[in-house]
Amino acid sequence: MKIKEMLSHKKSLNILKKTNALLEGHFVLSSGLHSSKYIQCAKLLSYPYLAEKICKSLAYKIKKNFKKIDLILAPAMGGVIIGYEIGKILKKETIFCERVKGKFILRRGFNIKKGNRVLIIEDVITTGKSSLECVKLIEKAKAKLVGFASIIDRSTADSLKIKKRIISHLKINVPTFEKNKLPKELALKKITTPGSRYIK
Repeated sequence: MKIKEMLSHKKSLNILKKTNALLEGHFVLSSGLHSSKYIQCAKLLSYPYLAEKICKSLAYKIKKNFKKIDLILAPAMGGVIIGYEIGKILKKETIFCERVKGKFILRRGFNIKKGNRVLIIEDVITTGKSSLECVKLIEKAKAKLVGFASIIDRSTADSLKIKKRIISHLKINVPTFEKNKLPKELALKKITTPGSRYIK
């Protein structure tokens, strides 16, 4: 796959809306906060031919910003497909970590070699908590963190725990509100409770 250029913000938003990866309404997020927008990247990935356009665009940005990458590390589940796609485009080894008893570990014969330059990739970064847990695996292996990348960065200055710059395909502002501090127009809309944590 040839990496040519970045997809425009407008075209990217259209793809997210077309695949129902970006919804508008009144949502209660897994954090308990309320929002007028909801992002579910799994919906985008259910249309691989559309997701490919966004992944190519993100790969273009990664290549421009990170000169040397040896390995891509993705947290399961959200980062697995994105990591695979970016790894395929950039021709880089790609592995993922998964939670066992609440902690990220490497399984399936995956390992990080000492001195490897590692890029962490997620689908959506909100607080950066999962990514920072991945950093511990890199440090334990005595490898080097190159940086962070995601399809969507929906973090705010207040919520973000990552101090390094994040390379994202899209930066989306998703305002959140406590239940007793809802704007009038949001309070009037019917509540939807989305999110993979609520799927039975």
